[in-house]
Parts: sequence; structure tokens; C-alpha cells
Amino acid sequence: MSDTTTVSPLRQRMIDDMRARKLGRHSERSHIASCKRFAGFLKRSPETATADDVKAFQLSLIETDGLTICNRNRIMTGVKFLLKVTMRRLDLAAEVYHLKEPQKVPVVLGRDEVARILTMAPSLKARTMLTISYGCGLRAGEVARLRVGDIDREQKIIRVVQGKGRKDRNAMLPAEVLVLLETWWRERPKWRDAGIVPQQLWIFPGRDDDTPITPRQYSRLFQEAVVAAGIRKPGLTLHSLRHSCATHMLEAGVDIRKIQAVLGHDKLETTARYTRVATGMISEIESPLETLSLPKVRDGHPNERKRKRKKRSAK
Repeated sequence: MSDTTTVSPLRQRMIDDMRARKLGRHSERSHIASCKRFAGFLKRSPETATADDVKAFQLSLIETDGLTICNRNRIMTGVKFLLKVTMRRLDLAAEVYHLKEPQKVPVVLGRDEVARILTMAPSLKARTMLTISYGCGLRAGEVARLRVGDIDREQKIIRVVQGKGRKDRNAMLPAEVLVLLETWWRERPKWRDAGIVPQQLWIFPGRDDDTPITPRQYSRLFQEAVVAAGIRKPGLTLHSLRHSCATHMLEAGVDIRKIQAVLGHDKLETTARYTRVATGMISEIESPLETLSLPKVRDGHPNERKRKRKKRSAK
């Protein structure tokens, strides 16, 4: 697990184990980086690690400034894979624990804010992609990897192929999205399409041949639109469009099970978190305060008025 150009036998075994289980490229890179960090902490091969070493490493992560709980847990997930799968050290893997992450409320845009972002998109390509993210509830990578064959005009659905968790699902295809797709297709560069089966063409090609736009490039387009729209909201990311889609559907009365299916959530609890930010639903809840019969306050608190009257009579 060293930083040298020569791949150590342990690292190669770990790579083989990850590929045998068909982990994604991002997971592979993350696990390798995590184990490099573990080896750097030990200053020797992880094969010589003890239970006390694993405990000390986890404590060092907790004490590291700027390291979030999410990143800390991600690092330990990679280390646990090494210990449990590659090294077969179940005793050491048992020492790995994950910290409970704080439950944060998703950042959601208002409908007017979404409209401003879509209007101020820097290009037709960007507007089409952003409209799909919001109108269909797709993740950034799912939008970027759309192919021509994923658009089903007859059934009015978008087929999301191998989304998060390597799962296929269907998402709705609004009429406005279809119109934008057709408009974009007429302007889309065609010079790299030669020799590719039409159904396999990327709808949003990237800078290199036969590759789609990357989520990072897509995120930059979103940030440009946000700046142009004059929206300053802390924690706002491209994923906020997906959050907004789910929240607005919930406020409109769409059944939560349908929303779960469209978003591709495994657990209903994941979808249910949007009830915490559905401002339309929350504002309609009647507070018990409204059922109380309280005297109207016209000039300060009633007790304060009594005190003033007593003060004037004493004079």
C-alpha cells in the first residue's frame, strides 16, 4: 500500500478483490486512498497491524481538524474492506466502527428559484440538462450518461440504466423535457457520431471522443446558472434540483411510494425525509396555538398595561 510506482502484492490483491466484486471506479480509488492513509499512519505494511493500531488510527481521524464524519466513515469503509476481504483478518475488521452522521435537512429551492436557474442556464445544453435534473428527479451522473436509446417517446419515460447501486429504473418524461431534447438534438455536434449505433449515442457528449460530459463539468454549468440567477443560498449544489423535485411532488400530493420509485430509493425512510422540508405542507399544519382563546394585545402585554395604569394612579 505504499506510494511507490511498483504495486505491492497486498495492493494488487486488494485491487483484484474489488474488481471481482465489481466495485465502481470511484469506490476503488477511495478504498486505495484510504488504505494508503492507514499505511502512512502505521509507517509499515497494514499486514502487520494490530487491534491497537486500528483503534489508534480511528482516534487520529476523529482528532483530525477539518475531517467530516462522512469522510471519516468513508476512510474506515476502505480500511475495513482491506482487513476483512483482502487480509481475512476478521478480528481486526471487528474493531472498525462507524460514527453516526448528523441528519441534515436537504437544501430545497422554491419554484420561482428553480425557474430563474433554468432561465439563466448558460447554454441550451445546460438548460436541457438542468431541466431533466429537476423535471425528472435524476442524479447528475444519470443525466450525464443518458443515451439516445434511454428516451422512450411512446411511453413517455426515461430509462435510467445502471443508476446508483447498479439498478435500472424508469423516470417520467415531461412534454417540456421532450421538446428541449428535440431542440438540443438539432444543435448538438454530430461530427463524432460516425460509426456509432444511433441508440448508443451520448445525448450530452463530453470533450473527448465517445465520452459523455462529466458530472464535474455539469456541476460547473449549474453554478454558472445559479450565479446568473442571483441566488445566494448556503449549501446549494446540483443535487438540490433533485431534492427540489421530490419536495415539490410531495407538496403537490403525489403518493410518496411513487416518488420513491421515481427517485430509485431502496427505503421509504429515505424518501420520507422530504416531509421535513416540504414547506407547503408544513405551512398548512394548524398549530395548537390557534385553538387557544387569548386576549388581543394592542399596546404591549396585558400585564404591562396593568402595571402602567397602577403607576399613573399612584402619581
